[in-house]
Amino acid sequence: MWECFAENTRPSYNDIVNTPISGAFLGEVLHRLSSNVLDDRTRGRERVIREIAAGIIDPMRGINWLFQGKTFRITDKEVYEREPLNISLYAGLHSISKEKSSPFENGTNNVMFNAQFDYGNPFEIRKRKPFDFFRLRTDFNFGVGKKFLDNVTGYGILFGKNLQVGKVAILAAAFQSNDYWDNSTFVLGTIGLGGGIFSKMQLSAKINLYTNIHLGIVPLAGNSTDIITDTATVRNYSFGGGLQGKFASALNLGKYLEVSMIYYNYLIHTYYGAPGTNFIQIFKPRVTVQLYHALRIGFENYIYTNDQYLSGYPALHRVQTEQKIFLLLYFEDHQRKGRYN
Repeated sequence: MWECFAENTRPSYNDIVNTPISGAFLGEVLHRLSSNVLDDRTRGRERVIREIAAGIIDPMRGINWLFQGKTFRITDKEVYEREPLNISLYAGLHSISKEKSSPFENGTNNVMFNAQFDYGNPFEIRKRKPFDFFRLRTDFNFGVGKKFLDNVTGYGILFGKNLQVGKVAILAAAFQSNDYWDNSTFVLGTIGLGGGIFSKMQLSAKINLYTNIHLGIVPLAGNSTDIITDTATVRNYSFGGGLQGKFASALNLGKYLEVSMIYYNYLIHTYYGAPGTNFIQIFKPRVTVQLYHALRIGFENYIYTNDQYLSGYPALHRVQTEQKIFLLLYFEDHQRKGRYN
């Protein structure tokens, strides 16, 4: 049976769980992002650029268009489902600090590039559908070892309800999340399912406070159990599951200044591998200041904490700090004003 799909071994349990859940998440996200690029009403050079860009975002959809002949379809109305989309692109210097050293001093410095996509408006009063609101963020580092993917984090709504309580707009919903972290302290990948609350409090005409809280179960996770290197040739992580939580808050002082913080917490108990429990925390404060129109300058500080309690081994406590200073290009959809963590 397995040989029909070019496999000669039975799939592992983690593949059976991870592939359909993570694949559905990523497939839906890429499909919707490509829909925001496509426009069958356009022709000529603009049409070609849109088709190529959408094909790069969602390669499988691009292949399907070729077989279905949709690359040549011309319509007189919008045929793709769209939601407002904010895009943040930023690049700069990333420093991995040594113990007791100051930021960007005596540490490992490299170049980083990040991209963040915020899709849909969480505070629009509407009937909610799966993935009409999601976030996807990717961080890349260049110049340190063989690793270049720092983290990929994302969440998407499954169902929910909007409320308005005075000046506070609220979205209460169920979410699917997929997180991947790869740093010198730990490697962690999780699938999360749970509830979340987003709120927007208008403090003045131009000042808003955004807050969100996520709590969920982790049916499957892979986390490192040994010293992290980029030269490992065998699997050095365990499969497990447990709980996860996230708290984020951002204060927007008009369009000129934003101060924010995010706190992640993971509790992972081993299913297969070195028996025990991992407690992983990530704390990330950030500040950005507008320089000119869509251009901003920003600073992020990461604090990674990994506490391992493995059977037969002494308890292990690791802490790593990282700093990022960057220039950010922020493209805001006029239908989705506001930066939501």
